[in-house]
Amino acid sequence: MWNKILFITTLLAGTASVILLFLGRIEDAGPLLVFFLILVATVIRKHPVFAGFGYTIWIFAAVTASLYYPQYFIKIGNFDLKQLIVPLLMIIMFGMGTAMSLKDFQGVIKMPKGVVVGIVCQFTIMPCVGFGLAYLFKFPPEIAAGIILVGSSPSGLASNVMAFISDANLALSLTLTAVATLLAPLFTPFLMQLLADELVPINFLAMLWSIVKIVILPIVLGLIFNRFAHGRFPWLDKAMPIVSMAGIAVIITIITAAGRDSLLAIGLTLVLAVIIHNTAGYFFGYWGSRLVGLDQRSARTVAFEVGMQNAGLASGIALEMGRVATMGLAPAVFGPMMNISGSSLATWWRGRPVETNNKREIKIYKK
Repeated sequence: MWNKILFITTLLAGTASVILLFLGRIEDAGPLLVFFLILVATVIRKHPVFAGFGYTIWIFAAVTASLYYPQYFIKIGNFDLKQLIVPLLMIIMFGMGTAMSLKDFQGVIKMPKGVVVGIVCQFTIMPCVGFGLAYLFKFPPEIAAGIILVGSSPSGLASNVMAFISDANLALSLTLTAVATLLAPLFTPFLMQLLADELVPINFLAMLWSIVKIVILPIVLGLIFNRFAHGRFPWLDKAMPIVSMAGIAVIITIITAAGRDSLLAIGLTLVLAVIIHNTAGYFFGYWGSRLVGLDQRSARTVAFEVGMQNAGLASGIALEMGRVATMGLAPAVFGPMMNISGSSLATWWRGRPVETNNKREIKIYKK
């Protein structure tokens, strides 16, 4: 009964939103659009196939609200909400550390070829594609620098989730994320100075310290916590994933509100560039790995590690540089888009598992 009412209400809200947009009453469509997206997120959580997209739809609802009513997501009284971004990122990275262990680094010894290939792909494909797209689309300098920044960032936990869903090489995924994150303080500033210094001034040491502060220190604390207090606080294990997802949503919402005018001016073009960037990461990550001889499960892992960047870190760096409303836009768009594409690709690959029999790979397609 209630499910039918919810479904009908969702259809009515969606239809009304489309009609208002078609009539050019864009401002009037705002509340209905937000309401519609919230309803969609609620409805699909009950569907076994599409439940994984619920979180992303919630983010779209929050982003839509911030585009229509940015004043509520910029300041509360005299408090600038942008000041929440770095602390939230540090909490998210601490949570990432609690979910990791020193075993995640053992893959460097057990799977050296996969790690080397993955890291090389990580820090070459996405920065170069981002650089090409930034100049191809002729974005304003700071927007262009933001695209390169996304490409120069390491992968995040989202890639591990997709590797798990798709039955890829999860052990390699965890190792690549850990190693890429540790290398980020050196590689990300270096790549930004190499590829984006003509767009915005890049201070190598300042960016290195920002990454150490936002990522490395919280992860190290998380690793220490995991080593000495694992299992002692079960409520924390349950809470951290929820806190991390909520934190990412808040960060994206704040950045969208701060850069609303720039996003509305170049929105569709930026979305297109982000989609190409993300898709290119999957494509070149997978086929580049296959070209050098990695098995299919490992190649799928590298595809996720390359295509799914740590957009939250890129947002934090943009804030530290004082350019969150411009450089921060590409990461804000990239985050939700990569979750949609990553979930779709993981689901598709899960229906096409790969079994390894000695050295011969056998594809088994479910009928």
